[in-house]
Amino acid sequence: MAAYFFASPVDVDIKLEGEEERKKFDLKLEKEKAVSCPIYYDGDNVAGQVTVRVRDGKKLAHEGVKVEFVGSIELFYDRGHHHEFLSLSQELAAPGEMRSAQTFDFLFKNVEKQYESYQGINVKLRYFIRVTLSRRIADVTKERELWVHSYRMPPDSNNSIKMEVGIEDCLHIEFEYNKSKYHLKDVIVGKIYFLLVRIKIKHMELSIIRRETTGAPPNQYNESETITKFEIMDGAPIRGETIPIRLFLGGFDLTPTFREVNKKFSVRYYLNLVLIDEENRRYFKQQEITIFRIPEN
Repeated sequence: MAAYFFASPVDVDIKLEGEEERKKFDLKLEKEKAVSCPIYYDGDNVAGQVTVRVRDGKKLAHEGVKVEFVGSIELFYDRGHHHEFLSLSQELAAPGEMRSAQTFDFLFKNVEKQYESYQGINVKLRYFIRVTLSRRIADVTKERELWVHSYRMPPDSNNSIKMEVGIEDCLHIEFEYNKSKYHLKDVIVGKIYFLLVRIKIKHMELSIIRRETTGAPPNQYNESETITKFEIMDGAPIRGETIPIRLFLGGFDLTPTFREVNKKFSVRYYLNLVLIDEENRRYFKQQEITIFRIPEN
């Protein structure tokens, strides 16, 4: 008897209008599975069809069918609570009985999608369609993920970055990057100048670090991950030497910079320059850069 209560009496299928023509994002799930999600933008309509099929051909009494478009933030340290910043709802069917398959159209028009989708270490920002068939015993729900990208206008000011690394009377290095704000397919161009070298440097590396901050004090969590690391010099430099840097961002799994999204999380990027001497001492300098998304051709 128990099996009857827990088996869903209906199959629910959600089809998104025009999804074949949309670009796709592969959303990673647990156990190395992935689901392909159509990409939407701020202001796009979210439309489609919901098909409900009754199993076994029996009639099914229900208390209404509704469809929702939801945007939510899930913090992994607070698993029981989903913070919904967007919730739109439409009724598809009034209470009644269902004997055969029924298809319902839905349309959420010009939806403001305030934030970009994000899947991180401690936080997930997701958008999804949720269909609920209400019943007295147990509701039947089905969800369908979609992915949202946001374009931001390129920043008006984009100054170059100039920094110094110095150890008194031992080492003096200047380095500069051509700008401080980059789009996701951009190239970081820079130069490193050795003005004073009195310690034996073994090699030098440059890395991009992503730092995810979730929550607020005292329940604040910081997670840093190295997106890429590459050696830009092997062997000892001499005074007056210049080393060029070219780093193509297009090959890495980057997101835009996010600051204080819904007061729940931030994602920032840093360029980290590390020098290692022959005694394996490390000298490093970190600089934040801003990453933004522009429309692709």
